[in-house]
Amino acid sequence: MHPLDNPVWQSLTTQHANLALTAGTAARYPAAIAPFGAVDADAARAGNQLTSLVNDGEAVYLVGIAPPAPPGWVIEPKKPIVQMICDAMPEELPGRDAIAMTPAQSDDMLALTALVFPGFFRPRTLEMGEYLGIYHGHRLAAMAGERMRLDGFQEMSAVCTHPDYTGRGYAQRLLSLLCRRSFERGFTPFLHVYADNARAIGVYRRLGFADRKLLPLWLLHEEGVA
Repeated sequence: MHPLDNPVWQSLTTQHANLALTAGTAARYPAAIAPFGAVDADAARAGNQLTSLVNDGEAVYLVGIAPPAPPGWVIEPKKPIVQMICDAMPEELPGRDAIAMTPAQSDDMLALTALVFPGFFRPRTLEMGEYLGIYHGHRLAAMAGERMRLDGFQEMSAVCTHPDYTGRGYAQRLLSLLCRRSFERGFTPFLHVYADNARAIGVYRRLGFADRKLLPLWLLHEEGVA
């Protein structure tokens, strides 16, 4: 199996092992960092181990591999995602100055992601990697950053633009900068996007990303908890 077929597990057991909460053959990110969990194989015991890491009333996403659901739990299929990979360093796209985001800008980042792509960016997501932003005055107009990191590969994530600033190439510029920095550190950039998001897929392809694989996405939660 290719490491990218089970990216959350590979991230939590390699480059992000310092962030991982683990139980046997299961692992997850802390809820304040990212809503992702993983198992190393689709075995029943892995499902029990994973649910032991999930708090009451909480749900976590699984990418690529899911175990059988333990009694009282549901593994709900969600929209599939396309995993895309960039094999060659892109050119740096010109444009407005980008700044490195810090915890001081956390509220701005949470507000933008809640508006554009809610549910995945958390108060401590910044601990996963580098995030860049473009501001217009005091408003965060666009951002992008690094999420999962496994040996040899770096995920790009949170690529989003405020609706008032779309069409200006801000997200593409940020992504080109991050991809270049990833290659310079010896990591190949990859990302995930919903398979029905044709607009975003087109942007990523123009930057040199190519489809690698269609992966299933699940949401693990207790019965009766959405």
